[in-house]
Amino acid sequence: MQHAYLEPAVRGVDRSLTNASDLSADGLVVRFQGLAAISNVSLTLHRHEVFGLIGPNGAGKTTLVNCLTGFQRPTEGRVLLGAAETDGWDAARFRARGVARTFQAGRLFRDMSVIENVEVTGAGLGLTLRAAREHARAMLDWIGLADKAALSAGALAYTDQRRLGIARALILSPAFVLLDEPAAGMSDAECEELMELVASIPSTFTCGVLLIEHNMRVVMGISHRIHVLDGGRTLAEGTPEEIQRHEAVMAAYLGMEA
Repeated sequence: MQHAYLEPAVRGVDRSLTNASDLSADGLVVRFQGLAAISNVSLTLHRHEVFGLIGPNGAGKTTLVNCLTGFQRPTEGRVLLGAAETDGWDAARFRARGVARTFQAGRLFRDMSVIENVEVTGAGLGLTLRAAREHARAMLDWIGLADKAALSAGALAYTDQRRLGIARALILSPAFVLLDEPAAGMSDAECEELMELVASIPSTFTCGVLLIEHNMRVVMGISHRIHVLDGGRTLAEGTPEEIQRHEAVMAAYLGMEA
């Protein structure tokens, strides 16, 4: 179901970039004090797909997402948004150009209300306060938090805080959204609801989803393609069926949940 808030233009933004068909990492290397957290990793996230990013703890998943969203500058290699070079872009510019993300720690404004948390994101992206409020209401209705709009974000249950983070990321219909372990701490029933929600994002928002997740049932159940990192290097990439049959992946960790 399409909603009126899916096609707002952000004033002053080149929509040809925001509507890019791909977000790519090309030969990324990230070193911290000489140690390589990522070594020559390349991948491409397309619009209209859920792309899983998996790997054992310490594999480099969050570092890679930080590079793809402007929170970390790669030591070598490049990040491309469509054909646009992003070297020197900060996180705010990535977000303005249609690349959004969530965080493991949530990063909510805990003393503000649920709806204010979404409003402030819209306002920061160029909406008037009135338009930000309208978009926030629509987002909360879509994600199932409309009845909790007036509550303090800090008073939400943990799983609802994760959903609020997704609502904030999706306001103004980004071209790509990168979700960092959204199912962490959820029950089986809550995971089922999350799977339905995330699986609907590409068609509802015309948005590609990169999903970092340790819960194999979630990532295998909704991803179109999966990229596997191990020790900062690419171990495999393919469909869920191909990944489940990949011997090196099976040996590394498949079937383990954190």
